[in-house]
Amino acid sequence: MRLDQFVSQAAAITRVDAQQAIRCGWVDVEGKTITKTSTHIDPTAAVTLDDALITLPGDIYLMLHKPAGVVSATEDPEHQTVLDLIDHPHRKTLRIVGRLDKDTTGLLLLTNDGDWLHRITAPKSHVPKTYLATLAWALTEEGAEQLRAGVQLHGEKGLTKPAEVEILPDQQARITISEGKYHQVKRMFAAVGNRVGSLHRERIGEWVLDAALAPGEWKVLNLDSSD
Repeated sequence: MRLDQFVSQAAAITRVDAQQAIRCGWVDVEGKTITKTSTHIDPTAAVTLDDALITLPGDIYLMLHKPAGVVSATEDPEHQTVLDLIDHPHRKTLRIVGRLDKDTTGLLLLTNDGDWLHRITAPKSHVPKTYLATLAWALTEEGAEQLRAGVQLHGEKGLTKPAEVEILPDQQARITISEGKYHQVKRMFAAVGNRVGSLHRERIGEWVLDAALAPGEWKVLNLDSSD
C-alpha cells in the first residue's frame, strides 16, 4: 500500500498530515527515511513516525444510530457528518456501509474492512434492508400487494424486486427490500400513490439496530459474537 495511506491509517491522522510528515523526513521504513509519499510498502514493514513505531489498526466494525439532519459522508463543509459523531482513534479510516439520506434515521454500519463492505453493498449480494416508514396516508392492502409484487419507479424501465411489506397502525408500514436504488423506499411508496413522511432503517442483513443506542450513539461490533 502507499506510504501516505499507511501512515494516515496507522497514526489516525489525515492523509494531508501524513504526507507532510513524510516529506519532512519524520517517517522511516525498516530504518530508512522515506520522503516520497507515493512509495509503496509492505503493510507488515516496520514503520516509525517521529521514532515511534506505528502499525495498522485491525478490522473495525461499528454500529451507529444515525439521527436526522446528519449526512452520510466522511467529510462535508456545510453539514455535520456521521463521522463527527464517532469518537474513535481510527475514525478517519472508516467507510460507510450503505448510506442514508440526511433526513433518514436508524441503523448505519461503518468499517475499515473493504471486503466486508463490498459483500454487504454489492448489488449481487441482495442483502435485505428493513425500514419503518411513516406515511402521509395509511397504506392500503392493494398498495402493499403492489409493493410485494414489484413496482415501476419513476424513470426506471423494470420493476423493483418483490418486497416484504407489513401494514402497521398510525399510518406506518415496515418494508424490507434487497436492492439499493437511489431513494428507493420513498420512490416505491410514491409509485403506489403514497408519500413517506419519515423513514427509519431497522436492519441490514443480520444486523439489527440495538435498541439501547440513542440517536447519535454508536458501539463496536464483534463479528465473532451475536452483536
